[in-house]
Amino acid sequence: MRNLLTTLILLLSQTIVAQEKVWTLEDCMQYAVKYNPQCVRQEAQNKIYRADQVEAVGGFLPSLSASTNIYSRFGRGIDPETNTYISTSTFGNGYEIYSSMTLFDGLAQIYQAKKAKINRLMGKEQLQETKDKIALETMELFFNVLYYKGTVGLAQQQLDESIENLKRIERMKELGLKSAPDVTEIRAKEAEDRYLLTRQINMLNLEIIKLKEKMYLPIDEDLTVADVENQALDGASGENAAEIFQTAKESLPKLLSSEKSMSAREMEYKVARSLLFPTLSLGAGFSTGFSRLMDGSTYTSFKEQLKNRQGSYVQVSLSIPLFSRFSNTSEIKRSKQRLIIAKSQHEETLRQVYGEIEQAVADVKGLSDEYQSVRKKTEAMLAAHKTNLRKYDEGLIDAFELATSANRLLNSRIEELHTSLNFQLKRKLLNYYEGDALIK
Repeated sequence: MRNLLTTLILLLSQTIVAQEKVWTLEDCMQYAVKYNPQCVRQEAQNKIYRADQVEAVGGFLPSLSASTNIYSRFGRGIDPETNTYISTSTFGNGYEIYSSMTLFDGLAQIYQAKKAKINRLMGKEQLQETKDKIALETMELFFNVLYYKGTVGLAQQQLDESIENLKRIERMKELGLKSAPDVTEIRAKEAEDRYLLTRQINMLNLEIIKLKEKMYLPIDEDLTVADVENQALDGASGENAAEIFQTAKESLPKLLSSEKSMSAREMEYKVARSLLFPTLSLGAGFSTGFSRLMDGSTYTSFKEQLKNRQGSYVQVSLSIPLFSRFSNTSEIKRSKQRLIIAKSQHEETLRQVYGEIEQAVADVKGLSDEYQSVRKKTEAMLAAHKTNLRKYDEGLIDAFELATSANRLLNSRIEELHTSLNFQLKRKLLNYYEGDALIK
């Protein structure tokens, strides 16, 4: 019975481990984008842009309104039946339908519609820019987790080696081949490696917390990350920053939203200038009504009065702005300066992105060469450390030199890990500038 219970516990634990989610880089980026409040706010802003565009398009259509009123007059007034002045109380109500349409407004409505369309397209690019920004920040934290995950493995590997060395030296001491100070030195090295492992584990936990915060993942939920697929460390010798920049100008959301923001400011300036033009509008209406004297006299029926008092009209109105207390001219000046600011910001964004692309190309090339060098160094350090292990057993070097050799090998391995992961990160960033989507 006890064996059966133990078997069930083992099977249950294996099932739990198998069901534990392993987060890939794409999983983390998608989760972060989905639950980040910045995306929620931008999506709400995009709905406002769509409503503005519907309103702007509706400005080309005629307006239609209906009204009614009811009144009671006292004292001297006009008899609606005889059209003469009398002194009595009158009761009545009226009905009217009115429609109007702007024929010319200095093209202001056309510019408003163009601006609304540009804003809607800009909102889409801003949303994608926000998603890409969150994904890039998440990717950087993800690689930090991978780095410390790797350093934990390397620290554990060095600690295991120190434990094995300590066991071997203790046996050699028992055989009289090593002295007590030698054992003490190796034991100190084992304690140092154990501290290093603990420190790396703490650093890993801190980076996992940062990644959870960026993803808006519940802090009490476990997060196990998967290793990324290594790309060939062949550099970017055939890639040119200027060519990548031309591609980025057509696909990078940051540049597209900046360009559309500048176009929207230009439309605002044109709308402001159109305020100086006269406005021509056409209107038409239909009205009828009912009234009666409140002195008890007879009156025409409600239905007949509505029919007999029907009237319609058409009107054309022209409004010429002569003096608006400087509001129109001030708006023109403000919109012109906003356009200048938008153009300056767009130029700054172009220069910034080009600099980022140049830096990414240089990083990929440099890290590729750096990785080849550090890998050769690690191989040489490993061979030297194996030789030093034999020398220590033979008494040719002391424990301090052996510890120095082990630490140099560990530092070289950590440097190789850092260079490799940094290359993968910069390579993905360069692919993004080349038009590859961060989230498939």
